[in-house]
Amino acid sequence: MLIRRTGLVPGRIVQRYKRFLADVELADGTLVTAHCTNTGTMATCWAAGDPVLLETAANPERKLGFTWLADQRDGAWVGVETGMGNRVVAEAARRDQLPGLAGLRAVRTEQKYGDERSRIDVLAQDADGRLVYIEVKNTTMRVEPGLGEAAGACFPDAVTLRGIRHLRELQAMVRLGHRAALVFFVQRDDVAWFDAAREIDPAYALELDRAAAAGVAILPLAGHLRAEPEPGGLWRLDWGPLTPLPWLRREAKPLP
Repeated sequence: MLIRRTGLVPGRIVQRYKRFLADVELADGTLVTAHCTNTGTMATCWAAGDPVLLETAANPERKLGFTWLADQRDGAWVGVETGMGNRVVAEAARRDQLPGLAGLRAVRTEQKYGDERSRIDVLAQDADGRLVYIEVKNTTMRVEPGLGEAAGACFPDAVTLRGIRHLRELQAMVRLGHRAALVFFVQRDDVAWFDAAREIDPAYALELDRAAAAGVAILPLAGHLRAEPEPGGLWRLDWGPLTPLPWLRREAKPLP
């Protein structure tokens, strides 16, 4: 376990709308509106009637009293809170438990860098004193390539010009002599591999391949989200430890 959230409120999702809002029915029948931090399509992350877990807002003055953290799809929990990946990866780096990037120290978060006015999610130093720039992408889209084949996780679930900019920035850091890595934080355990969503955003997939060839470490890591009930009808969520997923580069197929 790297990160834990306790005292979570269970319910069932009714609808998600306007990207940032989700209506949830609680166990007593109360209907509440929760904040959704995920601005993607979330097409494979939820369906009406799914069990969900909500976190109560720490600020009682906040307009929406809950944040939607996770959805249970066909028995597997899917983490939908996009900021969690940054926190889990940063904590793994601090503990020297980040697969593929051993020996990190002096870990910082949300640091400005690059010529395109970006912010790096995690900045650290390696054992030789080199800077290590780590970008984190929350990855929740599930794809099933064919009958009898294992399902995988893909990113992005919508076209992302911002994601391409981040890839260019990481390559620039490598050219300057630093190290760079892109962590695809997979917040679901019902997948066995990772690849770029080549049908959805072929330009991003191409830039990802270029980044890997340029020396950017591509690290698809399973977040291993676990949910357990607590006394009083509440729940808890645990993330981690992180484990690698294979990167399977597929040929793009026409969208239906």
